[in-house]
Amino acid sequence: MADTWLIVGLGNPGPRYEATRHNVGQMVIDELAARRGEPFKQHKANARVAETWLRPGAAKLVLAKPNSFMNVSGGPAANLARFYGTAPDRVIVVHDELDIPFDTLRLKAGGGHGGHNGVRDVAKALGTADFLRVRVGIGRPPGRQDPADWVLDPFSATDRQTLPILISDAADAVEQIVEDGLVAAQQRHHAPKA
Repeated sequence: MADTWLIVGLGNPGPRYEATRHNVGQMVIDELAARRGEPFKQHKANARVAETWLRPGAAKLVLAKPNSFMNVSGGPAANLARFYGTAPDRVIVVHDELDIPFDTLRLKAGGGHGGHNGVRDVAKALGTADFLRVRVGIGRPPGRQDPADWVLDPFSATDRQTLPILISDAADAVEQIVEDGLVAAQQRHHAPKA
């Protein structure tokens, strides 16, 4: 399974959280599965998984949404990586990012967790921070609102108008990382919007 990629969307389980900023990673996973018409199935690794391909004859994609809460996402991610024999450099974690403006993507390999507890837990469980990340900008809260409350709020009505495009762009970024590599994806998705 040398060309199997594990794509993990971070978020919290249940209907209370599915439309919140913290769950944008899982929204991207939903988009990738919808593009391929693939349903999610429960996996023994405590995650919902859809197995598919980038396109016929290309890389296999394991699209995963942990059933655990954000701060303990590492166990399901590491268990899936072991189950599918996926090396860390073939793991892409899609997550929300406070320090990036809304409607902006940043792609990277390795590095710190930037205070993101879900990313921290995945790095701990994998035993390395050397996995790929698609960081979906949600921006900082206005005024003095606590960031912990902000990430658990739904997107604003204004943001919801742009959100489908952001999710689609993030899904495109995942596909391009698998197809063309990180640098090519960065060159496309880090460019200023026309």
